[in-house]
Amino acid sequence: MVVHPPSRPLRLMLFTLRGSIVPVIWKRVVGMMALAVLVVLVEHRLPHTGIEIGAVPLTLMGLTLAIFLGFRNSVAYERWWEARRLWGELLIVLRNLARQTLSLPDGLPQDEQRLRVHRLIAYAHALRHMLRGSAPEQDLARWLAPAEVAALLPSTNPPNALLGLIGESYAQLRREGRLDSILLASIDAQLSRMSYVLGGCERIHGTPIPFAYILLLHRTVYMYCLLLPFCLVGTVGWATPLMVGVLSYTFFGLDALGDQIESPFERLPNDLALDAMCRTIEISLGALLGEHDLPEPLQPVDGVLL
Repeated sequence: MVVHPPSRPLRLMLFTLRGSIVPVIWKRVVGMMALAVLVVLVEHRLPHTGIEIGAVPLTLMGLTLAIFLGFRNSVAYERWWEARRLWGELLIVLRNLARQTLSLPDGLPQDEQRLRVHRLIAYAHALRHMLRGSAPEQDLARWLAPAEVAALLPSTNPPNALLGLIGESYAQLRREGRLDSILLASIDAQLSRMSYVLGGCERIHGTPIPFAYILLLHRTVYMYCLLLPFCLVGTVGWATPLMVGVLSYTFFGLDALGDQIESPFERLPNDLALDAMCRTIEISLGALLGEHDLPEPLQPVDGVLL
């Protein structure tokens, strides 16, 4: 996630590349400008070739393309925002469970309290690694017993397996008489919310925008940008490469930005800062345990927080 200072000077907004879509699309934009230069040269040296086709195709395609891009980027942003909302809910639920673990069971030793709270922290890390397709062993080993880590790694869904282990540990407290059934129901409601968060993240991660729609949009963007020089050369002349550069930057940029935020769990600059969120969970739950040697919040690197 791109992090910039609250005040955004004009120099920052015009020239910064941190979090910009320019590194992704600059080759395409330069290619279209080079084509525009070639079209302008042909038009001025061979003026009767009929290479200029007028602005009508540009107007008709531009309207359709703007509607396509607007709809697609709205859908992509909705996916990004829902993912952020789910992780915000996860933070709240884990704080609630940690507080209930420390205050509701009767006579629960401090080491067992810490064990259960550490499992909650491990759950956030397991979910992050599953969504990003990365190896969770190192993070899980920091918070779980070796036997629990060994039991979770073979699972196809480690967060769900860990959720089952967490639920069983609270049910065991009820069987031992250290947790009232009404209080267990309150804890189970929080566990159910964790399951809903997991399911929501799996839905976003496993259900992309239909490929046929994306393919149609990509092809339309390329066709529109390829037609730009032929439509503009008769009107703006030598300024055609500049106008093509501006317009192709806009349309290629919107297209590429939609691709990035469509999958909000990756490690691209405009994706969610899951590492930082997991660190926030570690700090919050560690503070509830009364620990003083807490890690510092993650800081942006080159303006990007992962």
